[in-house]
This record gives sequence, structure tokens and C-alpha cells, in this order.
Amino acid sequence: KDGENMEFSLNEGLKHIEKKTVTMNDTASVFGSGAAEVFATPMMIGLMEAASMNAVKNYLPEGYSTVGISVNIKHTGATAVGKVVWAEAELIEIDRKRLVFKVEAFDEDKKIGEGTHERFIIDEQKFMDNLK
Repeated sequence: KDGENMEFSLNEGLKHIEKKTVTMNDTASVFGSGAAEVFATPMMIGLMEAASMNAVKNYLPEGYSTVGISVNIKHTGATAVGKVVWAEAELIEIDRKRLVFKVEAFDEDKKIGEGTHERFIIDEQKFMDNLK
């Protein structure tokens, strides 16, 4: 089988939601990305990446997964420790192995972030072999 021309059974519109409760470990002050004890931007982006990855992972063949290659995100609202946050991802574009997701994040009170995230489909074994 030629992995380069493998067809992936992905369709635009695939969605997933990733949810968590903000802890002190998720704050900008602990992460080192800011001084405030609020939900850190890198943690929000991580949640968006997880939602994107999980939107497509069950549709990929055995041995394949995705890696994040770009994020274009606005973090528009602060969230206190103890609040529930979630990220929603929707697959909006498929360009061979490059996948584009629309991502949004919310807390219990409001929308806190939005943007786009790109991931690339990889053959896990080849990917790891290339790192050696």
C-alpha cells in the first residue's frame, strides 16, 4: 500500500468538544505565560488542539494520527480557577493530508476564544523514524 496516496475517509463538518475544569495548574501564572491566576492562553490552545485531534482520530486508519502545525487564535475572555471551560472544533477544510479546523472556546459565562487550527495527517511509524 502506498501511504502517500492513501485516501482518508474524512468529511468536512466532523466535530468534537473537549471539556475541563480550570485548576491552578492551568493558570497563566503557573504556566509562565502571564502574571494572573486565570486560564492560560497556551492551555486554551491545548484544549482546542485536543478537540481538533479527537474530531478526526477515529476516522483515520490504524497507525495514522495528526500533529498540530499551526494555530491562529484570539483569546478574548479571562476565566477564573474553578470554572468549566470547553473547546469546540469543526473540520472545515481538507487539503490532502492538511486539515483545517474552526475552533472556539467557552467558559460557563461566555465565549473566551476563537480561531483556526491546522493539523497534518501522519504515518506514526514513519514520523518517529524520521526523528532518529
